Amino acid sequence: MSEAWSWDSIGFPVTLSLQIACFSSIAVFIISIAVATLMGKYSFPGKVILETIFMLPLVLPPSVVGLLLLTILGRRSWIGQAAEWLTHQPIVFSVTGAVIAATVVAFPLVYQTLKTGFALVNRDVLESARSQGANELQVLVYMILPLAWRSLITGFVLGFARALGEFGATLMVAGNIPGKTQTLPTAIYFAVDAGNMQLAWSMTIITILISFILLLLTSNIRGSD
Repeated sequence: MSEAWSWDSIGFPVTLSLQIACFSSIAVFIISIAVATLMGKYSFPGKVILETIFMLPLVLPPSVVGLLLLTILGRRSWIGQAAEWLTHQPIVFSVTGAVIAATVVAFPLVYQTLKTGFALVNRDVLESARSQGANELQVLVYMILPLAWRSLITGFVLGFARALGEFGATLMVAGNIPGKTQTLPTAIYFAVDAGNMQLAWSMTIITILISFILLLLTSNIRGSD
């Protein structure tokens, strides 16, 4: 029992997973607002192709996303080398890599939620604001975001939940280093692999409870008047 409920076996993965989910959900939330605003406002050749690329992480196997990120951010890529030169540590097999992986995987879900919410905002109201001299940033901050608040909260919560449960891409980019990059999903997988079902079930119950609360929150937001 002490092995199952020790800090190293449960506390660290839970804490790290929540931290990664927080950072990645904030990052993907900001990025999704910007991208959804631009994609909703402008039309250009190749827009459909670009949006299809945005949605790819939603349907690709996580291992494929992880391999692509590993190639782009690895120590042999110029991005990975530049980041390591600036920070003196590689992106791969680090918490930073886990945050990036979770952000990429959560982006399509958050982006689609915000894009749908922004599209439901009354265009006449926005045009009226523009005719009164409001610039695009003011229209976004004072009109679109307040009117689409349900989509904003839902998108943020869904992004948090998706990042919390990310496994495949995180495992490939950040690995499973106990006390460093081990998250709840990877800890559960390796606990089962090691035959420690008590530990695996303990972490599974924690994950289910957190996910249930998050989904219940989004359901209440969607159902509120």
